[in-house]
Amino acid sequence: MRLPTRLGLALFWWTLRAAEPESILRSPATAAWTRVLESVNLTPADATWLMGAVAGVNPGAETVTVRRIVDARRPQLDIYWEHPVVVPRYELPADARIFARERWTGAPVLAGWVRGGHPFLWTASALGDRGYERYPYLVQALADLGVRPPAQSRRLWAFFDSSYRLRADLPLLARRWRSAGIAAIHVAAWHYHEPDAARDEWLRRLIAVSHEHAIQVYAWLELPHVSEQFWQDNPSCREKTALEADAHLDWRKLINLRNPACSARVAGGVRGLLGRFDWDGVNLGELYFESLEGAAGPARFTPMNDDVRREFKAITGTDPRTLFSSAQPDAKLLRQFLDYRAGLTRQMQAHWLSVVRERAELDVVLTHVDDRFDTSMRDALGADVSATLPLLGQQDFTFLIEDPATVWHLGPQRYPEIARRYEALTEQLQPGGGPPWKNRLGVDINIVERYQDVYPTKQQTGGELFQLVHLASRAFARVALYFENSILAPDLPWLAAASSTLDYREQNGSKLTVETARETWVRFSGPVKLDGEAWPVTDGEFVLVPAGRHQLEPGDPLPLRVVDLNATMERVSIKDGRIALTYTSRARGTVRLSDGRVVRLAPGHHTVYFEPATS
Repeated sequence: MRLPTRLGLALFWWTLRAAEPESILRSPATAAWTRVLESVNLTPADATWLMGAVAGVNPGAETVTVRRIVDARRPQLDIYWEHPVVVPRYELPADARIFARERWTGAPVLAGWVRGGHPFLWTASALGDRGYERYPYLVQALADLGVRPPAQSRRLWAFFDSSYRLRADLPLLARRWRSAGIAAIHVAAWHYHEPDAARDEWLRRLIAVSHEHAIQVYAWLELPHVSEQFWQDNPSCREKTALEADAHLDWRKLINLRNPACSARVAGGVRGLLGRFDWDGVNLGELYFESLEGAAGPARFTPMNDDVRREFKAITGTDPRTLFSSAQPDAKLLRQFLDYRAGLTRQMQAHWLSVVRERAELDVVLTHVDDRFDTSMRDALGADVSATLPLLGQQDFTFLIEDPATVWHLGPQRYPEIARRYEALTEQLQPGGGPPWKNRLGVDINIVERYQDVYPTKQQTGGELFQLVHLASRAFARVALYFENSILAPDLPWLAAASSTLDYREQNGSKLTVETARETWVRFSGPVKLDGEAWPVTDGEFVLVPAGRHQLEPGDPLPLRVVDLNATMERVSIKDGRIALTYTSRARGTVRLSDGRVVRLAPGHHTVYFEPATS
């Protein structure tokens, strides 16, 4: 991102001269600070970073070994540095706000202050190569110094499990989601597979409240898991592991979908589930087999039900269970079975996509583990991206790429790399003509505690989370988060900023010039003109700006405005107070108007008109 003002340059270079040359002038240090800022669309003109002994900060004779710190925003969070750093115990300006301290001595390690209306952020040590290895909450500290997000996106998806939220205030929850930039929640629908009056009423209220706040609601299915009740009522349909046990693996209780009778029962339940509620879409998640250990872990390896065994024996003459009767299975036979198993996955995915597509008005998503980074996923899970992606040529759905757990420790740069690999794969697989498949790819980020040794926190938060979301949002048209309940409170106010894609902004008096690759809500208060014309898509604080380069300036009040939009804006015009909005949306969308009206939009490509309400 380019530096927008001469004042910013002056402040930035003043800081470099005032600080220790060893600490700031080296390019890795400034690169790390740039990563911090760019992850939420800020520039060095918005805030200045200082380190160590600078004007007003004096090192004492005592030194402190820093390995663990405590941040005031979340004192209970364990923040560990991979490598300890020895720093002086610094004396800070009297008006400095201390944001983080060394765990045992209380020595300040992160602080800030404001001079002449400009925020300065100070750290006792370097930031680390990526900008988040030591101080996860640098952006939140900037917010405490008065820095506000310059832009936001409202396109994020998030997975939602109601078992964590049964006592939540639903309107408050929906407002929090929308302010964090969430456009759709994918609800764990297996809890509602069988009708239940109380549960169904709660879900209907959740859906209604979400729609009121311009949030779409998808039914998230986890086949071959169906529901707890289905597992109890249909013991003959239970999947089997290679050790002949019922396939109750972690929380999922897997059903044999290869059996025609069991599959028909499940399909009937899915059709009923999709018909009972006012869904906007459906997400088929992780529709393949277990487990990450593959054939090396027979206690978790599936499918080994009677139907699969008979079918494979008819093909090869051998019962696949014999593969697990000796310490060294026949390598050729194992390869045959793993390839056969991957073929079953592709057949299942095609079948269940067709089942949910019976509800033609629903948007469809297939969440599929990535096998480009960790190529062992095909044999481990039977999940073969190269076999599944061609289904995009037969059925209309979004292909949501999920990180396998084996790469959760890798840095944010993996998302542009994943996008590059999938773009190459879709170009290779897609027949000529038609919209490119890459536009139907999204990515699912798992915000969870990781089993690897990771620093500074076990779960992604603060700077690491913002870089993950920001780079993923630049690389993919759609980003989903697993899951909404795992996002920590300090991260919510900046999540929408991290997912936005503002490439350039320059303030010149009352005019603001911006450039963005994708439509973005840009901070601009009050009535506004866009490129010299009255612009009605603004909530008074943020303005929805189309892709490209545009100029915003103060305008005159309008009798009617669009204050929120959950659809892709294509064209907007206003004449005599009447708004004409052309949009596209894969699912039903929502418009919220300044007079309080909430209008649902049909999926597809349409133009709608809004007039000020008459008294």
